[in-house]
Amino acid sequence: MEYLQQAFSVRFEYKVFFTTGLFNLANDGFNSFLSADATSASVKKILFVVDKDVLNANPGLTDKIHAYFAIHKAAQLIPEIILMPGGETVKNDESHFSRLLDIINQYSIDRHSYVAAIGGGSLLDMVGYAAAVSHRGVKHIRIPTTVLSQNDSGVGVKNSINYFGKKNFLGTFAPPVAVFNDDQFLLTLTNRDYRSGISEAIKVSLIKDATFFEWLENNAAALVARDMETMKYLIKRCAELHLNHIAGLDPFEKGSSRPLDFGHWSAHKLEQLTNFKVLHGEAVAMGIALDTVYSNLSGRLSTDEAHRIVNLIKKIGFEITHPLLEVTGNESPILIGLQEFREHLGGELTIMLLNKIGEGIEVHEMDAGLIKKAGEVLRNEYSPISMA
Repeated sequence: MEYLQQAFSVRFEYKVFFTTGLFNLANDGFNSFLSADATSASVKKILFVVDKDVLNANPGLTDKIHAYFAIHKAAQLIPEIILMPGGETVKNDESHFSRLLDIINQYSIDRHSYVAAIGGGSLLDMVGYAAAVSHRGVKHIRIPTTVLSQNDSGVGVKNSINYFGKKNFLGTFAPPVAVFNDDQFLLTLTNRDYRSGISEAIKVSLIKDATFFEWLENNAAALVARDMETMKYLIKRCAELHLNHIAGLDPFEKGSSRPLDFGHWSAHKLEQLTNFKVLHGEAVAMGIALDTVYSNLSGRLSTDEAHRIVNLIKKIGFEITHPLLEVTGNESPILIGLQEFREHLGGELTIMLLNKIGEGIEVHEMDAGLIKKAGEVLRNEYSPISMA
């Protein structure tokens, strides 16, 4: 049999900027990026999509954007600022995705122009997906506004919406052209949203950096008290670890290995089962606790380290378990979630567990009896803390 073979690689490069007051008139950082990124002599347009909740918390935001581009002219602002709901709503209802495609078409946003999203991870996911499939790729700028999106989802390469009742069923791997983390947006978050993103810091420390885990233990009180300098270090270190991982051998997850999803297989199902009343970061905290105890019961992680991990989760203020995470029979929702996670990977099941703090290990099977036991341990031997 005759055949032709082709092989090529494509280099992706983008920067994650850390700033204060991105749209302050004296802050030239955004305009400087747009000037440096110019790829042709044609007029570059920029369309902003803003999370409604972010605008409610920052009522002068649209005026600031208009004032900024009246002075800084590296790109031509589309005067209409598009408002979209935040949270999983914007990913669950495909009409928001379709509406954005209509708007991109209406304003003739081409491949040299930009769609900028200001909001939490869910909005960034949806807007990134719309940008990625429009003209096979319109330039996308992310401006994350939550701890969770600034330290984890917003700095990565994934875009998606939910479909068939399954989280992230439709999506792409498409890097943004830039990410701008403005710490001023964090000041308007509720305590619950502020805390939610800390779970991803715990996650990445457990699989990547034991020293960072110790830092989290030592700085838990400052994080709970919302000390900004402490949070800024957390976000930057998390983003650095996340970017280092993406630069590895499988940035677009062609295989079944997803180490950055430690604690996520059960978290994704819990979010869906509660109709997303449990926030992503809260579900991840519970998922980390479940997989930590499972790692201990399966003879990998020491009991002392398991206690340290669960105690840190509690100290930050998270619940450590939920009735829907418990196994009561073969048809328990959490076991169905495990099978759905296997399908989402598109191959063999690959779950990240812990050998020790800072060192993960991949396994390809999970024992239902041990999952049940782990849930019982969390319910009976650890006293959960109610969320404020």
